[in-house]
Amino acid sequence: GGGFDPGYNGQTAVDEAAHIIVAAELDNTAPDVNWLLPMIQSIKDNLDELPELGLADAGYRSEGNLQDAPIELVVALGREGKAHAEVDARRYPHTAAMAAKLKTDEGQAAYRKRKWIAEPPNGWIKNVLGFRQFSMRGLHRVRAEWKLVCLALNLRRMGNMLAD
Repeated sequence: GGGFDPGYNGQTAVDEAAHIIVAAELDNTAPDVNWLLPMIQSIKDNLDELPELGLADAGYRSEGNLQDAPIELVVALGREGKAHAEVDARRYPHTAAMAAKLKTDEGQAAYRKRKWIAEPPNGWIKNVLGFRQFSMRGLHRVRAEWKLVCLALNLRRMGNMLAD
């Protein structure tokens, strides 16, 4: 409408088995790369343990994230199905190791899981809960609203699990 629209970037970490959101964060910056390690820490804070494996799309890729992660990761290096330039293993040893991992059957199989683990809750939030915009203003209020929406989705999932 010609004015300023605040934009937010919601992060979720999702349990593979139950599709429950185990960590949720939100910020007003677009890049995801700075969220990988804090989300792993949020999972540990919420569950008192680290996950065995983390799956992330290319937006979370950085040499520092691959080097400093306290868990095993499978992180895309770019868009799926697109050719990628060779990685300089001397300058980016962890990225080169990830490129090698993604060429294996095990690495590809692990990364393919990300689509049906991480993406459905985003669709459920929009289409099942009908949540498409925040009603609050101010970053701290919007963060609280995001976590409330994620909680509502979790309660719905848990209710459905109990009914089954």
